Amino acid sequence: MPGLVAAVGAAAAAVGLLWRPSADPVTVVTPRGQSARLAGSGLYRYDTVFTATNNTAVDAVVLAFGIPLVVRAWLEHRKASPRGTLLLAGSLGYLLYVYANYALGVAYNPLYLAYVTLLSGSLFGFVAALSETSRAALAAAAADPDLPHRSLSWFLLASAAVTAVVWLQPLVTALLQGTAPDLLDVYTTTVTYSLDLAVITPAAALAGLLVRRREPFGYLLAAPLLVTIVLLLPSISLATALQVAAGISFTPAQVVGPISGFAVLGAVGGWLLARLLRAVPTSVPGPAPDVAVSDVAGRGGETPGSGP
Repeated sequence: MPGLVAAVGAAAAAVGLLWRPSADPVTVVTPRGQSARLAGSGLYRYDTVFTATNNTAVDAVVLAFGIPLVVRAWLEHRKASPRGTLLLAGSLGYLLYVYANYALGVAYNPLYLAYVTLLSGSLFGFVAALSETSRAALAAAAADPDLPHRSLSWFLLASAAVTAVVWLQPLVTALLQGTAPDLLDVYTTTVTYSLDLAVITPAAALAGLLVRRREPFGYLLAAPLLVTIVLLLPSISLATALQVAAGISFTPAQVVGPISGFAVLGAVGGWLLARLLRAVPTSVPGPAPDVAVSDVAGRGGETPGSGP
């Protein structure tokens, strides 16, 4: 399954990067009576200029980081490395997030079936990787005194809170004003908002609480969240550069704020991900050795709790 995801994902991302717009954007009127600019040509011709440039940035990050990460983790997983299996779950979780957005949110284009394939492959590969991750290895990570457990817990809880606040603010404002959220444009709903609020936010909160209690499942759940957070920084930075080049205007605060914010999140998330992977053994921990009868005899035949 990871091999299929890597092959199809690399091909889809490459097509997205090579099949770029070759004409001016097309202005259309949305069903809500607003005007929006579509890319007009290229793979993402029916997406808005804002979304098309964001998709191009994601394609570049998937091809440069996401696919190599899956391949590397898969090779380690095939060597029965718990660390490799955990990283495989993390990298497939990232691709699951990406292609859930693509399959459900990108305007229909010739790669639709590829997006559905990637959504299915990354979903079932992710579930398989979760189920195959050694619980003994996760327990070892949970007991590792060198892993910053409290920092990891607070980071996950803070990520959940920030995501909820950032996405709920425009949605609640639009609801109170009786209008559509900004940047909805020609789309019927906000898929990214839906996934982030329904899946990412509660998953991050749950992981943070479980890590605080040193529950092994919390560390398993943290891996895909950390990988996704780390890879958001290059995605947002490149998307902003492409959007500015495409003529979308931003205030300095709109550029500096998100990039600097995600730079901090990416740096901290990368550090925590590295520490988490380091705490996971490279081989499955074995059971504690039984005490041999000869060892007991050598100690005078004493048994626990025996009297003089």
